[in-house]
Amino acid sequence: MPTHEIAGREEWQAAREALLRLEKEHTRAGDELARRRSALPWVAVEEEYVLDADDGPQSLAELFDGRSQLVFYHFMFGPTYTAGCPVNSSIADALDGLQPHLHARDVTLALISSAPLPRLRAYKQRMGWSLPWVSSANSDFNRDVGAAFMPDQVRDWAAPIEDTLPPIVRQNATATGTDVIGYLSEAPAVTVFAIGNGVVYQTYGTSGRGVEFVMPYYPILDRVPKGRDEGDGFQLWIRRHDEYA
Repeated sequence: MPTHEIAGREEWQAAREALLRLEKEHTRAGDELARRRSALPWVAVEEEYVLDADDGPQSLAELFDGRSQLVFYHFMFGPTYTAGCPVNSSIADALDGLQPHLHARDVTLALISSAPLPRLRAYKQRMGWSLPWVSSANSDFNRDVGAAFMPDQVRDWAAPIEDTLPPIVRQNATATGTDVIGYLSEAPAVTVFAIGNGVVYQTYGTSGRGVEFVMPYYPILDRVPKGRDEGDGFQLWIRRHDEYA
């Protein structure tokens, strides 16, 4: 535990109240961002995508499962992977228990990956998840929304800087049974859709650190004395839930 200033109760309370004012400003700013997200214009999805689901091939509209809103977490499990990304697995752990609450608010939540469906099913069974998980292996969907890339695209930009990439990239490439180029052919992303009168619209999308809102351990760590405690080892501590010592 790092050395820290020790204060009396009154001094601590004054410091806490000063911080609380900043936290409230942050909350209000977050409320405004949420309002502006919901006010984004929608774009119609014109392509007739068909994705591989447990019940067979399904259109994007069918994956709403009778609700009007659909959220995809683009789980990094590419065609050359032999296992899902450990960091993405930590995200799926957090999402898995949310389904009843999101269903109550007219939202369907699903994972989507580029690997073939049988490989996703096997990994889902290992992890014990119940979330729907669909494959875009036979579709351009993940590439079209910017959540997957062709290896040659990745090689063009990644190969020249491979030695300078964060250590987590090589660690996760090894953990998923692929190489760095294969690993980076997938991207962590969230895309959101709505359906009305049979037309599917994309309403929102984010990637990179934008997906931290589905990593609830980080806000908790941000509130304990050691914080994220990552230093230069960004995310190197994250394991699949059955791999921690």
